[in-house]
Amino acid sequence: MAAISPKWDSRFSGPIAHDSSYYAKCMLGGAIACGFTHAGITPLDVAKCNMQVNPAKYGGLVPSIKLLLKEEGATGIWKGFGPTLLGYSAQGMFKYGLYEIFKDFYSNLAGEEASAKYKPAIWLAGSASAEVFADIALCPLEMTKVKIQTSATGTFPTAFGAAIKEMQRTKLETRYPFGSLVPLWSRQIPYTMAKFFFFEKIVQLFYTHVFTKPKDSYAKTTQLGVTFASGYLAGVVCAIVSHPADSLVSLLGKAENKGKSAGKIASEVGIATLATKGLGTRVIMIGTLTGFQWWIYDTFKSSMGLGTTGGK
Repeated sequence: MAAISPKWDSRFSGPIAHDSSYYAKCMLGGAIACGFTHAGITPLDVAKCNMQVNPAKYGGLVPSIKLLLKEEGATGIWKGFGPTLLGYSAQGMFKYGLYEIFKDFYSNLAGEEASAKYKPAIWLAGSASAEVFADIALCPLEMTKVKIQTSATGTFPTAFGAAIKEMQRTKLETRYPFGSLVPLWSRQIPYTMAKFFFFEKIVQLFYTHVFTKPKDSYAKTTQLGVTFASGYLAGVVCAIVSHPADSLVSLLGKAENKGKSAGKIASEVGIATLATKGLGTRVIMIGTLTGFQWWIYDTFKSSMGLGTTGGK
């Protein structure tokens, strides 16, 4: 009687077993990668948000930063650092950790042959599913961050604890804590799908056409160089795809738009403005951000003995 071959399982199909320890380490790596990179570029984020909600006053990246420094001092360009650090650490934990879980889950649903044939679909489904939960964790802190960054000086607390209390006190007006969740999903789900799909695809192209030997035969510095380059290029695409929704999230925090729906604001501002205002700044910001996020994530994974992400 022929032996029955064991059922294929994506979690154990590679050189590293994807057990609970693996997923936990990916979650920690994602929290570190997203939290510190987003917090580190708070000045760019403050400038971008103000350019989106008050384009008449804030006309460009450098002039905006100079104006913020002139009017509010050095603290003005670091407004929202606390909720940014905590919010994006939580988001990164679920974004990267759940991506690994969902990728294996959907691969097992599809089976060995179909998951190899339709790998891009697995990347898209896995990243979209992970981002749904990541944004639930991010939303209250993102709403607080935007309110801190876009409120006129003296009209809203800038200290983290005081800002959270004020958001809770005015929750009927601000729709805190999940009033921006749908616009956030509309920004972040396409962004994350593009981020993971193009990252995985560009990595695949590098190892198929440039570094054609087995990935593990290359030094870790080479692998991490591929990671950064792929992440940067993916980030540029992400910025363009998600910018209209990013502008909408910023505008929802503007005092003049209190009580207005996302659809109402979009119709008043116009799609062209939503898609282009502050886009150049965001391309620079997100390209650099995404490149470093993937580099930090893969550096962490490598240090844990998990290898780098992606391949042929």
